Amino acid sequence: MTVIRSSPPHDPDLTAPVEDYLKVIFELETAEGVAGTNEIAGELRIAAPSVSGMIRRLADQGLIAYERYRGVRLTDAGRRAALRTIRRHRVIEAYLTTALGYPWDRVHDEAERLEHAASDDLIDRMAAAIGQPATDPHGAPIPTREGTVSEPTLRTLADVEPGSRAYVQRVGDHDAGRLRYLAELGITPGTEVEVLSRAPFDGPIMLRVGPAEVAIGARLAQGIHVAL
Repeated sequence: MTVIRSSPPHDPDLTAPVEDYLKVIFELETAEGVAGTNEIAGELRIAAPSVSGMIRRLADQGLIAYERYRGVRLTDAGRRAALRTIRRHRVIEAYLTTALGYPWDRVHDEAERLEHAASDDLIDRMAAAIGQPATDPHGAPIPTREGTVSEPTLRTLADVEPGSRAYVQRVGDHDAGRLRYLAELGITPGTEVEVLSRAPFDGPIMLRVGPAEVAIGARLAQGIHVAL
C-alpha cells in the first residue's frame, strides 16, 4: 500500500481547467510513475498542442516539473492542489449515492461539475454527514482533509488465475454504461468473485458471482481492480 502525503491544504484559488489538469496528472503519475503529454491529452479529450501550452503555464506556477521527453510530475504544491480536488470529487460522489440515492453510474458527471465550486468546509460537512467514508462509490480512496491518501496495491481481475477467488475493490468511474453493466452483473466493490476459466488470446473470462456464472471480456476485466 502506498500512502501519499502532502502539506495541509493552503492553496490559492485555482481555475477549474488547472484543477482538472492537476487531477489527471496525479492519476497518471500514480498509475504510470509519470504523465506524458499525449496521455494527458487523451484523458482530457483535448488536442496535444493545447496541453503543451498549459504544461508551460503550470510549470511557471510551480505546480509541476517538466522534462522534455520524460514527462510531467507534480511538485508538492501541485500534489496538494490535486489531492484537494480529488477529495472534493470523491466526497461529492459518496454523498450523492449515500445521502441522495443517486445510482453510481450518474455521480461522476455530477461531481465533475460540482467539485470546482464546493468549498472545503462544505466538503467536510458532507463527509461528516455520511460517516467519513474511506472510499467513493467506485472504491477509490478518499484523501483526508490533511492531504493524505492511501493507495492499496491491487491487481486487475484479468490477472487472476482460474480457480482463485478475489474481492472487487475498485472500478473506473468514467464510463456510465460500463458501470450500469457491472451493476447488472453484481460486480461492485466488496463483491467476492471466483475466476472459473480464462480463454487464451484475450478471450472471455468466466466468473462466478454469487450463485450466477457470467462471462466478461478481457478489456473489461482489466478495469476491475481486486484483492485476493
